[in-house]
Amino acid sequence: MKNNSFRTALTMFASLLVPSGATALVGPSDTGQWPSFRGSNASGVATGFATPTKWNVETGEGVKWKTPIPGLGYGAPVIWGDRLFVTAAVGTGDPLVKVGLYGSVQSVKEDAEQEYVLYCLDKKTGEVRWQRTVHKAVPKIKRHPKASHANCTPATDGKHVVTFFGSEGLYCHTVDGELLWKKDLGLLDSGWYVDTTAQWGFGSSPIIHDGMVIVQCDVQEDSFLAAFDVKTGKEIWRTPRDEVPTWSTPTIYEAGGTKRLAVNGYKHIGGYDLATGKEVWKLRGGGDIPVPTPIVGEGLIFITNAHGMMAPIYAIRIEAEGDISLDTGQTRNSHIPWSRPKRGNYMQTPLLVDGLLHCCSDRGILTVYDAKEGTSIYRKRIGDGRTGFTASPVAAGGKIYFTSEVGDVHVFQIGREYKPLAVNPLGEICMATPAISQGVLFFHTQRHVVAVGE
Repeated sequence: MKNNSFRTALTMFASLLVPSGATALVGPSDTGQWPSFRGSNASGVATGFATPTKWNVETGEGVKWKTPIPGLGYGAPVIWGDRLFVTAAVGTGDPLVKVGLYGSVQSVKEDAEQEYVLYCLDKKTGEVRWQRTVHKAVPKIKRHPKASHANCTPATDGKHVVTFFGSEGLYCHTVDGELLWKKDLGLLDSGWYVDTTAQWGFGSSPIIHDGMVIVQCDVQEDSFLAAFDVKTGKEIWRTPRDEVPTWSTPTIYEAGGTKRLAVNGYKHIGGYDLATGKEVWKLRGGGDIPVPTPIVGEGLIFITNAHGMMAPIYAIRIEAEGDISLDTGQTRNSHIPWSRPKRGNYMQTPLLVDGLLHCCSDRGILTVYDAKEGTSIYRKRIGDGRTGFTASPVAAGGKIYFTSEVGDVHVFQIGREYKPLAVNPLGEICMATPAISQGVLFFHTQRHVVAVGE
């Protein structure tokens, strides 16, 4: 599912994503670190290394290693140094998974006990260095047929690795596998707010910044945003949110020398002060099942979501404060230089690279915009229109990678014209967003982690 954001140091490439007027806390990285959902600040961009165009998992061509991972987990891999972390929920039998384009709100109920497992792999060889069962229980919440009980992407700062399993708890280990603390955040019931029997599983990933673990918990009752001390687990602040369930991960940005959090939502898209959790700005009007993570660049925060009456794309100035909601019929105001109704992403977090904003629907309709102006550059279909797209795109080596639910990785050249280069099957269902490190792509498929690189 979701797929969820985080943190390395600034690099010389940070200006690619954040030109004048904005400040990047982190940018595209050539250091090899991919510390949370979609890497540094959820940008999804890595630089400094050539990356593969074609490979063949079946024959092994271009595949560095392939490691079996038991259970079902749709969190993305995260990487620091030579360690790769990934999670899964391991039960009995073969779990029901249904991918594709359909509109059922049904849930999957598992009555058997699940083991919630954190794996640490060697990035170079794929060897499992260690694994930890952090919790063992029958799931408190049902999941969607496209989801797992381990949807959240871990986060690491090179010393700690934080995992989040929704109602089953928030956990912090050292990178060597020692449990430092755990938190029970209560029943986190994510699903369709119209029908509370439709439970779909928690999906917002944790992030780490300035010694804090930040979590967004938008659920059926008592939604909140919170920060905890990464060393001790002590709660630093907690801000209530009047919000229905969402599956988006927060993103950190800086405005006027102050660090802030941008969060997606339905009733409350917003910005919060990182140090205190105090609301800075608020925007009403979005799709009622928000999944994509906010991304930052070109002096703007890009928010998109879909479903229901609205499916907007918003470009919001990083200096925004107060209620910035658009009036009926408006597509812009002093805080929102452009927006696009009915063009928002449902599942995928957009990708901003070389001044181009790539927005792709779950049906594979890709629209590329000029990020500053909001003008449409091109609109194309990826795939045959019968396959769903849930994993978010990533970019490296002058190429963009879109992974379909059935595991076909569509590769095309970055630019103002659509230039497809290859389609590479992984041979398995793939719902998780890939990670990139030093020219190698890492895919968490339904049963493996696969490393692909030249």
